[in-house]
Amino acid sequence: MPKSLTPKQVIKLLEQNGFHFVRSKGSHFIYRNSDGKRAIVPYHNKDIPKGTLKSILKQAGLSPEDI
Repeated sequence: MPKSLTPKQVIKLLEQNGFHFVRSKGSHFIYRNSDGKRAIVPYHNKDIPKGTLKSILKQAGLSPEDI
């Protein structure tokens, strides 16, 4: 697993795995897939830290190997 990814890279990964944009609240984008799983992506100018990335993957039901 890479140390960190940009928010754009994480969003692209989610969209490739069946997630679609639902809404945003402040600087957080909410994505959902057809199974009802939800993933929240903080959209800032910095890379997403490793711990936050693991949390997003867990929310989405993805593994680090999916990156």
